[in-house]
Amino acid sequence: MLALGLMSGTSADGVGLALIDLRGRKVRVAAHATYAYPPALRCRILRAASMLPAELSGLDFELGRVFASAAVRFLRLSRIPAGKIFAVGSHGQTVIHLPGSRIPSTLQIGEPSFLAEALGIPAVSDFRPRDMAAGGEGAPLVPFFDEYVFGGGRPRVLQNIGGIGNVTLVGRGIGTFGFDTGPGNCLMDLAVRRMSGGRLPFDRGGRIARRGRVDERLARRMLNAPYFRKPPPKSLDRGSFGEKVLQDHFPAGRSRPEDAVATLTFFTALTIADAYRRFIFPRARISEAVLSGGGALNPVLVGHLKRLLQPLGVRTSADYGIPALAKEPAMIALMAALALRGRANHCPKATGARGARILGKITPA
Repeated sequence: MLALGLMSGTSADGVGLALIDLRGRKVRVAAHATYAYPPALRCRILRAASMLPAELSGLDFELGRVFASAAVRFLRLSRIPAGKIFAVGSHGQTVIHLPGSRIPSTLQIGEPSFLAEALGIPAVSDFRPRDMAAGGEGAPLVPFFDEYVFGGGRPRVLQNIGGIGNVTLVGRGIGTFGFDTGPGNCLMDLAVRRMSGGRLPFDRGGRIARRGRVDERLARRMLNAPYFRKPPPKSLDRGSFGEKVLQDHFPAGRSRPEDAVATLTFFTALTIADAYRRFIFPRARISEAVLSGGGALNPVLVGHLKRLLQPLGVRTSADYGIPALAKEPAMIALMAALALRGRANHCPKATGARGARILGKITPA
């Protein structure tokens, strides 16, 4: 059974697509791609949370068309007719995620009707609200995929590093457990955009961080933020670690931009290692961490993690047949396929929901 998934993460750098072949509990990534957003569209996405209703509604439909065009292009290049696909899932673009507010809420945009119209197959979208209606945080969603694919193996942690970082502990004899560890690429990306005047979206290959000098004392002081001490279940909005962090700790003109990027890269690794020390290692003895997401392609960040997590082995999901940038869209494809089959498709132990639910809203073919 083939299913297609689309993911636009908190970094808003583009839409990732993955086609999976689902056979029982085996998930194989048959094809994947990432299509970057034009700079002007990315800028609008990044300020979506401050838009007035009319502009936000327009962006919702614009992204719906962008997602549909990306799916059509992807299938054409993969030489897969849409008629052979059972389901298409779209996470949408998160505008805001506020599970801890007085009235908990979350909002993802990217109208799925355009996918159903363009492909002629059912589209499943808007996965987070049902989990929140059941008392959960609506995030992280990745632990379900990790449990589905890796749950029968030896104990390990799976660390996804997108805009926000999230971790899952899985393995035989272990109750699956996961949460958002803190900032993933978001702070590094902000610092790179600030130093480049918006010309560079991220630190490709860690080249900027490699030129900078890490201020370990500052990074460890930043670790005093209350979120890191809060016990799971817990999840984050991208804005939780945004411009204010840069303004407070890296005021413009006070330090070399390269040093800010280098320090934030180390800080990101430090938040992950600290999360393991606080909440993972007391639960289980593990031998390896498996990285995915854009952060897994940053050798400077990975190098910090290898040093901070010793003697834990550090690998990437590609070693297990799941390319680092394909994992999240593959997860959405799996969740969509299971939703259409009427099967639970989240991990309530990670989100805090009262029990297993079927997440996602279905737009018929």
